[in-house]
Amino acid sequence: MTDRFVAPGAEELALRRNKIRELMQARGYDAMLVSSNVNMFYTCGRVINGYMYLAADGTDILFARRPNNLEGDVTYIRKPEQIPALLAERGISQPSRVLLEGGSLTYAEFGRLSAVFAGAECADGTPLIREARAVKTPWELDVMRLTGKINSEIYRLVPSLYRKGMTDLEFSIEIERQKRLRGDIGAFRIYGQSMEIFMGSLLCGRNAAAPSPYDFALGGEGLGGALPVGLNNSVMLDGTSVMVDMAGNFFGYMGDMTRTFSVGMLPEKAYDAHKVCLEIQSVVTSMARPGVVCEDLYNAVLEVVRRYGLEEHFMGFNQHAGFVGHGVGVEINESPVIAPRIRTELREGMTFALEPKMVLPETGAVGIENLWIVTPSGVENTGDCPEEIIQLC
Repeated sequence: MTDRFVAPGAEELALRRNKIRELMQARGYDAMLVSSNVNMFYTCGRVINGYMYLAADGTDILFARRPNNLEGDVTYIRKPEQIPALLAERGISQPSRVLLEGGSLTYAEFGRLSAVFAGAECADGTPLIREARAVKTPWELDVMRLTGKINSEIYRLVPSLYRKGMTDLEFSIEIERQKRLRGDIGAFRIYGQSMEIFMGSLLCGRNAAAPSPYDFALGGEGLGGALPVGLNNSVMLDGTSVMVDMAGNFFGYMGDMTRTFSVGMLPEKAYDAHKVCLEIQSVVTSMARPGVVCEDLYNAVLEVVRRYGLEEHFMGFNQHAGFVGHGVGVEINESPVIAPRIRTELREGMTFALEPKMVLPETGAVGIENLWIVTPSGVENTGDCPEEIIQLC
């Protein structure tokens, strides 16, 4: 593992593009047109306003609009309608089967880009590129290890940031400050047009039981109807839990880590529920290895939850999340997903966050989350900070 960040080079970017290309070839597509920020970053190493044309035969052409200072092999355009003529100038045949990013384009954008390739069959390439991104390259794994190291450093500081009488907002700001000082770019990237949050979640006491419209593990009222999730600017009360779930995005790759703290002592049932979450983590990580099916992992989790009679509190209270783990990469919610009916098999190089959590409505949330790398024989934890409930005062 490297202790410092090194930007991806041409060889790394070619490896990523070839992963996409191999999937295109297997499915009989001639080209893919990439335009979203996350996939531009994945294929080009930076966000660019424009289009990356990936052809199954190995041709890669960057058609850019902004910024105007890019170096190397780049073709500047004003609009996508110029692409067919520019391909023809290079002697490149027009594709007959094209993939577009249907999962991130608007209906109008998808229609416009489909019209660019007149006569071609245009399909949604989002599942394909997300499949390519699910298995990380060695460079990506090193970045995620480094992110886990930075996150662990910040979480060890959390108790020292607390002051009696703080609101959850004031406490979160102090944690966010430490993240920013260590290079967090502040962008919390999530797949899905109706998914949003600011830098992460901090849930204190009863707010942990508040349902949210977003498909996160837990909710929270938020600061208002414009973003109804997470902290709600309430005073952190004695005898309540403080769940810190601040993912971190230091190099364009999301991290994910949750630790539970307390203001004073908690009821014994909270510590017992937290131990069950640690047991769930142990069960899943002892089973996880290449070839294991995600649904089987989820079913093993449910066995533990039912054994302790905690179904009502697992992954929410009244409103429950339908998963206990999710892939992580350039977005926080990638493949694989550890949930019912998900028959995806783990593969070496996949990364996933495992987040068993319990909500006790009068006390708050307890639980754990770590980011794991699937290795040839098991899984590797990218974090290394304490996992027990830590008292803030």
